[in-house]
Amino acid sequence: MRAKEAIANRILQLCKERGIAVNELANISGVSPSTVYSILNEKSQNPGAVTIKKLCDGLEITLGEFFSTPEFDSLEQEIE
Repeated sequence: MRAKEAIANRILQLCKERGIAVNELANISGVSPSTVYSILNEKSQNPGAVTIKKLCDGLEITLGEFFSTPEFDSLEQEIE
């Protein structure tokens, strides 16, 4: 699995856990819905740390909590 895919999966998982739609996440995070959807559709080459931090703030979690999953721990190296 690639990092972009893991980030998209994690965002969807957190929305589902909280019972919120992606649009609602965008609104509470101050990130445009188009930016969030581009991350989810993997069109965004590299979702920036600032964007992910804003999403975490909206979800009221830390960056550490966002990335603290087995999915991220087992990512393959992305050297291209």
